[in-house]
Amino acid sequence: MRISLRSLVARFAIAVALPLAAASFTLAPVHSAYAQQMPPGAKQPNEFPRTKLTVGMFVIDAAVASSDPDREQGLMYRTQLAPNEGMLFVFPENAVHCFWMKNTLIPLSIAFIRADGTITDIDEMDAETTNNHCPRNNGTYALEMSKNWFESKGIKPGMVMQGLPAAQ
Repeated sequence: MRISLRSLVARFAIAVALPLAAASFTLAPVHSAYAQQMPPGAKQPNEFPRTKLTVGMFVIDAAVASSDPDREQGLMYRTQLAPNEGMLFVFPENAVHCFWMKNTLIPLSIAFIRADGTITDIDEMDAETTNNHCPRNNGTYALEMSKNWFESKGIKPGMVMQGLPAAQ
């Protein structure tokens, strides 16, 4: 088989150019490894204030959603959570606060919490559903974690969450 110098150079150029072209797509900046493309105006996960909570012997790194826009967004568009990471929803009134999973890409567990930190209800929620998840009791807080987190840690209603910020 005979190959001309021109053909050899062309093959070499293609062999070098294809991997470089592919690399240019994979080297694009990534805003967050934990979120899909956010719609305009949505907060990135690292833009929420954070707090440390404890329940039993477990420490939770929680993003805090205390304004209406932050509570409306919640964990929407996130693709994963770190092992002890969640989102704490802080409400200005003691009431029954219901949740759904529209645009929420990961299954979650939710604990509903009274102002004194007592967990009243825990529910499991499937990703991207619009079923209402409502507690049986009034509360001021709700904490979302990865699905089955509470069960796997032995956390049950009646236990007390420590480190909750003041309700606003």
